[in-house]
Amino acid sequence: MKGNLIGIDLGGTTTKIAFLKTDGEVTDKWSIPTDISDEGKNIVPNIIASIKKHVTDSGSKLSDFAGIGMGTPGSVDIENGTVIGAYNLNWSKRQNVRDQIQGALGLQFVLDNDANVASLGEYWKGAGEKDQDVVFVTLGTGVGGGVIAGGHLLHGVNGGAGELGHITVQPNGYLCTCGKHGCLEQYSSATGIVHVAKDMAAEFTGQSRLKELFDNQEEVTSKMVVYLADNGDILANQIVDRVSFYLGLALANVANTLNPANIIIGGGVSAAGNTLLQPTTRYFQENSFPSVRDSTKLRLAQLGNDAGVIGAASLALRFIA
Repeated sequence: MKGNLIGIDLGGTTTKIAFLKTDGEVTDKWSIPTDISDEGKNIVPNIIASIKKHVTDSGSKLSDFAGIGMGTPGSVDIENGTVIGAYNLNWSKRQNVRDQIQGALGLQFVLDNDANVASLGEYWKGAGEKDQDVVFVTLGTGVGGGVIAGGHLLHGVNGGAGELGHITVQPNGYLCTCGKHGCLEQYSSATGIVHVAKDMAAEFTGQSRLKELFDNQEEVTSKMVVYLADNGDILANQIVDRVSFYLGLALANVANTLNPANIIIGGGVSAAGNTLLQPTTRYFQENSFPSVRDSTKLRLAQLGNDAGVIGAASLALRFIA
């Protein structure tokens, strides 16, 4: 019985891999470093070698698996199984990922964008599993997203559906890596929070431990901002409020367009929990159309770092006879 799936979550520093049953239960999971040297040419061979080793070590056979799904950064051509422009992997040229992995392992393979795949994970087994209409926003080094409507992941005509990180929240604001100004990613990602914090600290005149850190040119992270906000730092609370405003505004615009049952907030920044969720919900409600406000809820993701591998594996459910 080909009743098992393999999920791969390819990241810039770490690649997570898991074996799953068809009901989404993870039976084995591990991670390997992502070797981005030499234009990332070792990435796929390392994944293939690691899967072969784990299949052997677990006493299984490759024929026990129905297929493999993978989430990757960059621009994904789903039809042809290729990736291009994954700059954090040093993949500037087109990579024939599907051909390499299918050829080496003899299993059917499908890939998609990493944020889309994390969305599918939460939709299948996490915070969105009882709904057919769900939006996922992931707040990490950048801001990603995925839109599931009527139980189907939306890709758009050129794969650009769900680019929530590039909703404009501040016209003529911070320059984004995409070339646009004022994108959500520049305000509500981990790096964006630090940028907002630095600018607000420069103008702040009161007492603040956070301002002292900036004045002493010490390294400040988004986690530190949240921690100090939790502990009553006035400046840190003002920063969290500003960041939450931008996030709440963007998510209200998404909800006014799609009216999903839930908008699920994941990624490393979501570890801030209610410190971020409560003010974001307030601004979301202020900017939502009444019937949307009454029906669309903001929720924190449930799967943490497993969302990617679980969602990736769900792509491979199509290969089960």
